[in-house]
Amino acid sequence: MMNEDIIADRPITMAVLHCSDTYSSMDIGAKEIDRWHRDNGWSGCGYHFVITKNGTIEKGRSIHKSGAHAKGYNVGSIGICYVGGRSDNDKPVDDRTPEQKRSIAALIINLQTIYPDIIVKGHNELSGGKKSCPNYDVQKDEKSYVDYLFL
Repeated sequence: MMNEDIIADRPITMAVLHCSDTYSSMDIGAKEIDRWHRDNGWSGCGYHFVITKNGTIEKGRSIHKSGAHAKGYNVGSIGICYVGGRSDNDKPVDDRTPEQKRSIAALIINLQTIYPDIIVKGHNELSGGKKSCPNYDVQKDEKSYVDYLFL
């Protein structure tokens, strides 16, 4: 991924982390999420980046367009979704792989370099308690980003 892939021609103030709410065994990416979102009548993948199980950072929606990932917060934000988040017994779970943790950390650190005032939130922090996504404490986890680079 090149820096031009994350430099938007619109103001960016927030990165919002999500999970795809898919079972741990499902190995999907941006293409499948794009299809699901289109099937729901949306214009395409609502996230700007999708992080696959092996840590690949795939492009979803153009960084130059507002996302469709956090109602009331799409303008000025970047949506990042890791694949996973649902256990085999249909419960929310933090099932991020070490590769996903490393890629999330690298992407956020890169975004913080380009957008020094960016704040990072989990979708659950913006939903008034209605969502568990991304199924982990983003604020606590952010303190470990540098450590994740060496997993």
